[in-house]
Amino acid sequence: MDILLLSLTAFGGPQVHLMMMIERLVRKRRYITEEELLELQALCQILPGPSSTQTVTAIGLKIGGQPLAYLTLIVWSIPAMVLMTVAAIGIHYLESKSISLDFTKFVGPMAVAFLMYGASSIARRVIHNTQGWTFLIISTILAYLYPSPYMTPVLIVLGGVAASLNFKKHEKMDKAPIRVKWRPIIFWISVLVAAAIVGKVTNSLPVRLFENFYRNGSLVFGGGQVLIPILYNEFVEFKHYLTDQEFLAGMALTQVVPGPVFSIATFVGSVSLQTHGIFGQIVGGFVATAGIFLPGTFFIFFAYPFWDQLKKYRGIRASLEGIHAASCGLTIAAAILLFQPMMTDRQPLFTVIVTMLVLTFTKTPSYLIIIVGLVLGLVT
Repeated sequence: MDILLLSLTAFGGPQVHLMMMIERLVRKRRYITEEELLELQALCQILPGPSSTQTVTAIGLKIGGQPLAYLTLIVWSIPAMVLMTVAAIGIHYLESKSISLDFTKFVGPMAVAFLMYGASSIARRVIHNTQGWTFLIISTILAYLYPSPYMTPVLIVLGGVAASLNFKKHEKMDKAPIRVKWRPIIFWISVLVAAAIVGKVTNSLPVRLFENFYRNGSLVFGGGQVLIPILYNEFVEFKHYLTDQEFLAGMALTQVVPGPVFSIATFVGSVSLQTHGIFGQIVGGFVATAGIFLPGTFFIFFAYPFWDQLKKYRGIRASLEGIHAASCGLTIAAAILLFQPMMTDRQPLFTVIVTMLVLTFTKTPSYLIIIVGLVLGLVT
């Protein structure tokens, strides 16, 4: 019940989610201590996948084992999945009836501003030296010049490997033998391979969508702000399943809907199957949600038992700098690609600038900004 309440009221992304978890799960319910929660959150931040979702899943794992962890994941993700699927169906209905989406004219530029602000905030928090800024610049340029979904894993892996070579600057820590349980990783690989083979053999779009989101969920370091450019590159630029306007509307809606920011995947999956009718859109939202969240859950099951020992290896700690820098570069490149068409039009350009100023100098909740944008679009 506590997780359900959080899933219905947690707006604003991982940082806000963490404070709400501390208030409800630590101070009020005392399921775990604040120190334990912060340690779990630190583990989730270095694993691929949605950090808030992985954190609540890890809490379930700690308290009640894998059954409670799966139940926690489902309860946490369902409200956002339902709302984003309904939103995708609604947008398709409006388009099919030739009803203009002009009322979202302020929302798209606002979504770009959120992406820009998120990229700059993450960069300031995780990049602390010349090496990190160099990786960020290189990854931004490459992701901008080659907006392909295949560029994402290449940049993330190369960033992590390059940064790990500087492990000597990190302090040595006493290490004990690591006892690894490989079953979660075997499950993760098995699902990935099976989905890829079945999708190739059957050419089923729902199966291929599941594989696409499962692959992306296995590669995303840094949360929803990093997932957005990955999905944009693959489903808008590369596969053309969505238009720019549809994608921007989905980005904006993630700021209005409570729960995980990764719910953007639900919207993208649902819109990708809009030609298959309402049932197809429901299926698309479901397979996208399952695909994007399952890998992070497997990684939690894998890493949680030996996390205390793993974080003592210098190479692991060093690689995180390159991974985070490359992830920030991907986000910045996506923001540039989305912003380019708006630079020649005064209204979207002005909206982006004003939204950035509001985000930077005020504490206005993101969902209120989007609601104001929708109201402005309806009255002007």
